[in-house]
Amino acid sequence: MSREEPIISFDGVMLHYGEGTPVLKNISVSLHKKSFHFLTGASGAGKTSLLRLLYMGIRPSSGKLKIFGQDVSGITRDELLCMRQKIGVVFQDFNLLNHLTVLENVALPLKVVGETEKRRENQAKEILDWVGLGNCFNMLPNAMSGGQKQRVAIARAVITRPEILLADEPTGNVDEQIATKLMGLFYGMHRMGTCVIVATHYRQFVDKFHYNELHIENGRLMVDKQSSASNGEVK
Repeated sequence: MSREEPIISFDGVMLHYGEGTPVLKNISVSLHKKSFHFLTGASGAGKTSLLRLLYMGIRPSSGKLKIFGQDVSGITRDELLCMRQKIGVVFQDFNLLNHLTVLENVALPLKVVGETEKRRENQAKEILDWVGLGNCFNMLPNAMSGGQKQRVAIARAVITRPEILLADEPTGNVDEQIATKLMGLFYGMHRMGTCVIVATHYRQFVDKFHYNELHIENGRLMVDKQSSASNGEVK
């Protein structure tokens, strides 16, 4: 069992939107580096809300959430920006910048952290080749299909080799062959030490790849009893 401090720690976390029924109830789980987790649950169960908590787009209504060992409820804006640089996110709606080319979109996180133009371009081209978009460097997102945009968003999310990678339905707009290749990319990130969390309703992949499963039902998070998600190890 790993003795290191968890990279993510939920302790009795609740999430409300307004005065309604809690979306997430009493979430308590710890996730470690170099772990891979599928996040499952019915549509509307709270998967995207959980990912938003992890990206610190929203804060818990109650309970304690620690990321990189720091309680997110008290962080400053500068600390938030610094922490987000260590988190890669694949959003369902892609969040690409339509006035930038594909290459510029993918290279943008490297620009934020101060990489040279040549290094940004070389790394962006390499990852775009890997996801099968090596002939799309100069395209604008508006000219691309949903599946192509999805791969651009994934390339952008992994280019900095983040410590945490959050992916919200990342295989929803691609065929099975591309989806399997993308899962291989996520697996590679996990092997390099990244904590990977993939929200999906695609049961075929959950059953095919024997990773930890975190399942949300009625607002509560359940850990696959056959996995070791609580200690961060991967089956």
